[in-house]
Amino acid sequence: MQLSLEGISKKVGAQTWLYEMGLSPQPGAVTVLLGATQAGKTSLMRIMAGLDVPSHGRVRVDGVDVTGQPVRERNVAMVYQQFINYPSLKVRDNIASPLKLRGEKNLEQRVRELAEKLHIEMFLDRYPAELSGGQQQRVALARALAKAAPLMLLDEPLVNLDYKLREELRDELSSLFAAGESTVVYATTEPGEALLLGGYTAVMDAGELLQYGPTAEVFHQPKSLRVARAFSDPPMNLVAAHTAAGGVQLQAGPLLALALPPTTPGGLLTVGLRASALRVQARPGDVALNGQVELAEISGSDTFVHVSTPIGELVAQLTGVHYFELGTALTLYFHATQAYVFDAQGALLLAPVRKANAGGAI
Repeated sequence: MQLSLEGISKKVGAQTWLYEMGLSPQPGAVTVLLGATQAGKTSLMRIMAGLDVPSHGRVRVDGVDVTGQPVRERNVAMVYQQFINYPSLKVRDNIASPLKLRGEKNLEQRVRELAEKLHIEMFLDRYPAELSGGQQQRVALARALAKAAPLMLLDEPLVNLDYKLREELRDELSSLFAAGESTVVYATTEPGEALLLGGYTAVMDAGELLQYGPTAEVFHQPKSLRVARAFSDPPMNLVAAHTAAGGVQLQAGPLLALALPPTTPGGLLTVGLRASALRVQARPGDVALNGQVELAEISGSDTFVHVSTPIGELVAQLTGVHYFELGTALTLYFHATQAYVFDAQGALLLAPVRKANAGGAI
């Protein structure tokens, strides 16, 4: 299915929920809608599904205008944060219901396959009310996958699950999406989830579509400060700077030997450093920033260290578990070529050059 949104917007009373935008999710691939709460992701998905009509613009499916066509007349599968299951049917029958409508021959085998991938095979003979919220969400997700609709809309489907299970299911979903033929639109507030799912990402903020493209491209080449903020977790370190002879001068900090575009006007700049670009071990050519540990927190297999430096408080993401005494001196290092540079209006001027590798990692 080729879904196309052409110049759509959505107003409710005096409020604008979605500003004018166009978007055509790639058929047979995952398009991630990435943005904070109230960015407009759910409003956009409801228009895609036919649950809402845009105030302006058209919705087309394979070139046919379906703007006013209700959801019951469209072949769409949708999973919300608030799971919806048939309470009178056991889990087995909830998953099987769309398979029966399609005349699936290997019904029991297909139900079990989906249940195993979503780790709910042990609950097949229970009713939804006998399950936890996270387990019920997985039942709703399995039923949506079983429908195999040409358009699948998933609105933060893993938000109610614990961290470990979310990690496992992201991998499973990536495989399921890659093997299927559906156009998948997946909404999330988590940049890490967008990176894991790959495909394409549309970054949204306050009802605006800021950037759309292949996920790796949007992550590495955010066209504005707003995109960089939305697609960074932890948030990108932002440092005030200005143009100078020989590069970019950090306010109260060192000069970064960076070649800005020739058309760059003189004046204020913003330098962005991802937390993963900061290290505690020096490498040749590094810039050094002396500081003091303000906070150290362990999250999964990473340690996030907050360090007060002359250019402001910076957060470094260190692989592995590390322990730092609060208030102790700590020097952070980074290479100037790992810096993002934005102009006074927040437009991207310079991004780190990516090195190609055989593994194709982001």
